[in-house]
Amino acid sequence: MKPILRILLTEVNKVKISVFGSGYVGLVTGACLANLGHEILCVDIDEEKINLLKKGEIHFYEPGLKPLVVKNFQKGRLRFTTNIQEAVDFAEAIFNCVGTPSREDGSADLKYVFSVAESVAKLAKDHKLMINKSTVPPGTAKKCQEKIKLINPDSEVEVVSNPEFLAEGKAVHDFTHPDKIVVGAKSSKAYSMLRKIYTGRVRSYIPFLETNWETAEMIKYANNSFLATKICFINEIANICDRVGADVKLISQAMGMDYRISPKFLNAGTGYGGSCFPKDVRALVSVANENGYKANLLQEVNHLNERQKKVMVHKLLQRFGENLSGKTFTVLGLSFKPNTSDIREAPSLVIVKELLERGAKINAYDPIAFPEARKELGEGINYCENVEASAVGSSAILLITEWDEFRNIDFQNIGSTMQEKVLFDGRNIYEPEMLLEEGFEYFGVGRK
Repeated sequence: MKPILRILLTEVNKVKISVFGSGYVGLVTGACLANLGHEILCVDIDEEKINLLKKGEIHFYEPGLKPLVVKNFQKGRLRFTTNIQEAVDFAEAIFNCVGTPSREDGSADLKYVFSVAESVAKLAKDHKLMINKSTVPPGTAKKCQEKIKLINPDSEVEVVSNPEFLAEGKAVHDFTHPDKIVVGAKSSKAYSMLRKIYTGRVRSYIPFLETNWETAEMIKYANNSFLATKICFINEIANICDRVGADVKLISQAMGMDYRISPKFLNAGTGYGGSCFPKDVRALVSVANENGYKANLLQEVNHLNERQKKVMVHKLLQRFGENLSGKTFTVLGLSFKPNTSDIREAPSLVIVKELLERGAKINAYDPIAFPEARKELGEGINYCENVEASAVGSSAILLITEWDEFRNIDFQNIGSTMQEKVLFDGRNIYEPEMLLEEGFEYFGVGRK
């Protein structure tokens, strides 16, 4: 089946939509679709989560999402429930936005995706579209359709693959300003309904790619795996720069001037984390293995990223020695990236645990992610109220997450409160010369 590229014109068409799963993808999807004028019912089995949402409280941080949820809830366009039957009866289209966590072998655990398909098969009384928004391996839509027909041979439920391309920290913007919308389906009726759902966008024209299930599912994995590979590439270049005396920031700048490469995702650092790139790379390796192919490049991407998370630790141990007992270090940034509270697979977790194992004490500061960090790290570290408090008595600062407020630190002030004036810049946001002028020793990633 050849993909068809369509240009989508803006117009408003109201659709009744249920969204299964009120986590990151589900809530962003539901709130943004409600803001387009659709009637949205979000359903989740977690009663506590649903009760919080009804009060306008969100269990994670995403810029711009809370006011969008509150506004559309007050207007009656966005509702919340734990009643699955109600959600199925209400909807013309059902978005499947539940989690797909990694199993121990790296493959995607699809039990929640299949559970939604089974519920819809049992409860749907007429034609419905079940739209897989969650990131799932190629072949998942086909398996969902087979399960639906097995449970109810007369079912009119039609499965669609419509992967999300939302970056944490700017998900609302990404939803309303997409670079593409990908739809994998079997019928013109399904394509037509998705075009109807996605009309009314902020910008006038939207690329709309119509293809089959497997291609749509594969596009998502290919997209994320390429970006992960690009990050690992520039980190590898940075590690070589450290050994030959070159400056990776200038190298990245020069590479980005090549229109074939672009400057995006060419920032060397301590590796990627989060809920998407690590999970998706491992899942694609698993898909390849299941189909008799060894994806060596992607396996190495996963390996290189895990190694990169320890780069700052190695630099610190070279400076202070293996035994860190009696020393206090400042960790700035715990979330895996700025503008999110998500700490899943964050480099900070690896770094903090490595330092604790060597006897160090940790003063940590993050603008948002303390509640999530406490669940993972417990009370074994000192959670500070601000940058200044975190630096008191510290032998070195480790910048792990490049929150904007870290870009304008008064190093003269905090340096005066530290035991030793040493900075490990895990995201290369500072210029070495400026830190040297303040009397700091500076260690970046691939900086001469």
